[in-house]
Amino acid sequence: MRINTTRFGRIDIETDDLLHFASGLPGLEDCQRWALLADAGNTALGWLQSTSRGDVALAVVSPRRFVPDYQVRIPRSELTPLAMHDLREAQLLVVVARHGDGLTLNLKAPIVINVEARTGRQVVASGDLPMRYELVSRRSHLKKSA
Repeated sequence: MRINTTRFGRIDIETDDLLHFASGLPGLEDCQRWALLADAGNTALGWLQSTSRGDVALAVVSPRRFVPDYQVRIPRSELTPLAMHDLREAQLLVVVARHGDGLTLNLKAPIVINVEARTGRQVVASGDLPMRYELVSRRSHLKKSA
């Protein structure tokens, strides 16, 4: 399948690599088929690219890469449409957003992917998790010395 995107230009995607989101994503209910693309310049970053709307691509990361103690509780009813009984079978991703000069992660609403079935769903996790977890730059500020 060949799709035209605003971010990546024209790309070819194998139909076996597509992810199906039966309900779309909140605010993007019309986008039910997605491709998960690697970022050429940043191994931590991926892109969830809509196949029906070339202008829609969401930056995503594995939350544990940035928040090692990230624990998520998801009601079983949220996992039922994915035909999963155990969250350990899933790949978890969170959306990255730019806010002002910084980047944030939406830890409250992870994207759960059943890799084997190639299905996905964005869910709202139980508990007190932030929708805007700020990523802090790991660059140290060097002081000028004489």
